[in-house]
Amino acid sequence: MQVLQSIPLPAQTVLLLLASNVFMTFAWYGHLKGLATAPWWTAALISWGIALFEYLLQVPANRIGFQQAGFTVGQLKIMQEVITLAVFVPFAVFYLKEPLKLDYLWAALCMVGAVYFIFRSS
Repeated sequence: MQVLQSIPLPAQTVLLLLASNVFMTFAWYGHLKGLATAPWWTAALISWGIALFEYLLQVPANRIGFQQAGFTVGQLKIMQEVITLAVFVPFAVFYLKEPLKLDYLWAALCMVGAVYFIFRSS
């Protein structure tokens, strides 16, 4: 975490949340491709192992964001959801080979509204 000290606190929060979401997305959905023929419990154990790395990034991200960067819990949650969508769409399209749908755009526009409402009183 020494590398992050030169980066502004809000950016640290976003970068850590972004990295944690990459792990989270692989933990939640990566087994659908990589372990498709393995028993569910094997996929669950491997997913838990991947999720550990997610939590090692997500917990500090939320602590930095809340305790030092001045984000509210609501702001952190909405930020998390926006980042989740931003990570999930490329993952679904490029890794899982899902078709890119216009629905992703509509979902993103809804998230823009959520960002507006949660940050407007700051």
